[in-house]
This record gives sequence, structure tokens and C-alpha cells, in this order.
Amino acid sequence: MDAPNQDINLNSPNKGLPGNMTDVPVDTPASGDGVGVLSEAETEELKSELTKVEEEIATLRQVLVAKEKHASEIKRKLGLTPFNELKQNLSKSWHDVQASNVYKKTQATLSTAGSKTSNAISSVGSVLSRTLGEIKESPTFKSFEESVGNLKAKVIGNENNSKDGYHTPTATSPSAEETLPQDSAPF
Repeated sequence: MDAPNQDINLNSPNKGLPGNMTDVPVDTPASGDGVGVLSEAETEELKSELTKVEEEIATLRQVLVAKEKHASEIKRKLGLTPFNELKQNLSKSWHDVQASNVYKKTQATLSTAGSKTSNAISSVGSVLSRTLGEIKESPTFKSFEESVGNLKAKVIGNENNSKDGYHTPTATSPSAEETLPQDSAPF
């Protein structure tokens, strides 16, 4: 993975570059403006300071990892699992949503809409009931009802007087003597 000539000095301007890239000059400000031109002593002092800062960063990372481990141990001892934390976060988030003005306005709007819809359905039901009552009382419906009654009486009257011996499901059932004998032989 590492090239044999790769510079791994973290303080090197060519850090991590393959060996054939080490001869590429590093951008430095022009020497005429006075900025970026450092003496050998200043360069060494900055490198030393950079090394100290990088060591401090590494130490702080180690301390952070240790603190995170300690916190997870405390949570484990308290019985606080990631699932419980997630439930608490969701519960808090839901509570926050319910407390928001947008939720309250939406809830009020939906409540009003539901009430109006319920009233509309109720009024439609009463209108239908009243209309069906009016239809039932109309002369046309009464005439139709009378015609159906007459037709029913004729059909039932013809069933009772059938001469061919055919019976409909609504006709009287035959007597016990008229039924066919059953074979009572065992299987």
C-alpha cells in the first residue's frame, strides 16, 4: 500500500506523496513581500509548536474516547439502552410536535372539518329518510305495492292449485307416505 519512497514525516510538505512527486515544489509566497519568508530558527520553532499541538489533539482524542466509554458504562449500569434512549427521544419529539402551533391549528381545522362532515351526513340521512317516507305515501307507490300484492296472491294461489304434481320450495311438503323409501342397508 505504501510506496517504498513515500515520505511519512507528518511535518513534511510532501507528506503522503509518492516518491516521484517529492520533487514538485510546494507553493510558497513570493519572497519579495516579506510574508511567508521564515528564517531557519522560525521554521524550527513553528515545527516544534505544530508537533506539540498535534500531540495535544491526540491526547484530547484519547481522553474523549475514555469519557465516551465511561458514559456508556454508566448508562449500562442505569439500564439505559439505545432502544430506551430512542423511545425517550421519540416521545419528546412527539410531545414537541403536539405543543407546536402548527399541530394545534391543524388539529382544530380537522376537528371542525369532522364536525361539519358529521353534520352533513346526518342531514343527508334525514333528507333521505323524509324522501323515502314521501315516496311510500305517494299514490304511484301505493298503486305499485297493490299490483305486487295482487301478483303475489295469484302466484301463491296457483301453487296451491297445481294439477301436475310439481311443487315449488314454498309449497307444502309431501306427507311421510309420499316420500321415497330409504335404503337402510349398512355401508
